[in-house]
Amino acid sequence: MRTILSLLATLPALTSSACTKDSLRAITADLLTAQTAGNSAFSSLASTVAYTENRKKVDITKGILSQALTINHSRSQHDTTQCATFSEFIVTNSAKPYVIATQLRTDNATGKVNQIDTIWTTKGDWLFNVTGTLYWASRETWDAIPEAKRDTRETIKAAADAYCDVFSDKSVKVPWGTPCARLEGGSYTGKGSATDSCNVGVPSGVKLVNRQYVIDEEYGTVDVIMDFGGTAGNVGAGGLPDSHEFRVESGKLRYVHTLSSCGGKSCM
Repeated sequence: MRTILSLLATLPALTSSACTKDSLRAITADLLTAQTAGNSAFSSLASTVAYTENRKKVDITKGILSQALTINHSRSQHDTTQCATFSEFIVTNSAKPYVIATQLRTDNATGKVNQIDTIWTTKGDWLFNVTGTLYWASRETWDAIPEAKRDTRETIKAAADAYCDVFSDKSVKVPWGTPCARLEGGSYTGKGSATDSCNVGVPSGVKLVNRQYVIDEEYGTVDVIMDFGGTAGNVGAGGLPDSHEFRVESGKLRYVHTLSSCGGKSCM
């Protein structure tokens, strides 16, 4: 009985510290400020943080977060089910241009960030063209979807998984939307037409594995960090570090943003 009472006594504290959209938005705002300042010890962090860049463990004080960067474009999504966030940053500095995709995860008991996973690309990475990335990304509409028209988490995730699965199994039915535009590095499939399509071909026989998701039903988005052509169960051991973010509207793909880091390899 004493154990049960002790457990019950903790429930209000756990509930009060559970993540909300507002608390997660405060964290992504903190991340933006930290990246702009090059501050790898910002206030939202837990005392211990699991930190990776391009699928490898990195010392957070020596990673990209420690670089002060002028962010020319940013957008963040918030997943209250997983207490996780996703942020897309575009940096057009000619000397050190970057496109950055970052997933944060928080400790549900404390609300502090205890995991950061970043995919970043720069000159020499797959189809990298930061000018093109900024141009097209800034012209897209990623507004909140009216509540009555929102898809479920399951529908949003299934659309992303179908897209990722078709690389290794051409029998998979992908819910292509019309219009749909894919931003791959700085290359864009959209022309501003009502018939724009993302179904413009993908490689065959490539497994997109070790997927890690952040889903925001309010905006119909899901970001998937994964290994492009890697080995299932062996994170970061093979393939290319990759982020695919999807916008899903009425169960169909509307936008796709992809980043693939070559990690110093020749993959252009």
